[in-house]
Amino acid sequence: MHRILLEDGAKPVRQPQRRLNPIILDVVKEVTKLLQAGIIYPISDSQWVSSVQVVPKKTGLTVVKNERDELIPTRVQNSWRVCIDYRRLNQATRKDHFPLPFIDQMLERLAGKSHYYFLDGFSGYFQIHITPEDQEKTTFTCPFGTFAYRRMPFGLCNAPGTFQRCMLSIFSDYLENCIEVFMDDFTVYGSSFDAC
Repeated sequence: MHRILLEDGAKPVRQPQRRLNPIILDVVKEVTKLLQAGIIYPISDSQWVSSVQVVPKKTGLTVVKNERDELIPTRVQNSWRVCIDYRRLNQATRKDHFPLPFIDQMLERLAGKSHYYFLDGFSGYFQIHITPEDQEKTTFTCPFGTFAYRRMPFGLCNAPGTFQRCMLSIFSDYLENCIEVFMDDFTVYGSSFDAC
């Protein structure tokens, strides 16, 4: 379970709802999906309220020519992502200094292996519950109401450490032998197809 432990003397912050571009407003309807899935619930009396913002989501690649006629791979923005602005909550949260792996060390362990496959955990953070006493701290406001998370959303400062700790405990017998885990990205490797 994920905990949100506050610094001594932290004062709750209630942020106002932000105005959203009407074109983007449909994107915020993502909230209804989370509600139906039981990931969030309506709440009206939280001391902590964060606001929603919508940011471009870059997916896919295209190649464009630069001014020197060189081909440059470029990410394409073709959708939007709903985010909760947890900056004020994160400022008041005690930091969990759980270490994330060094990418260069992971790549060194992969060097020389002939077979790989890559997995990306789908909505990985949502697999981790938030302790009931901390759920109200995740409250956010949007045009459809005020809601809190039952499951861990991205944007909380200690969420990466919580998720990495969970993944390491699950895959501890395989780490650095045949699997590398970085957040919700998994690389399984071996010297043959069967080994993978």
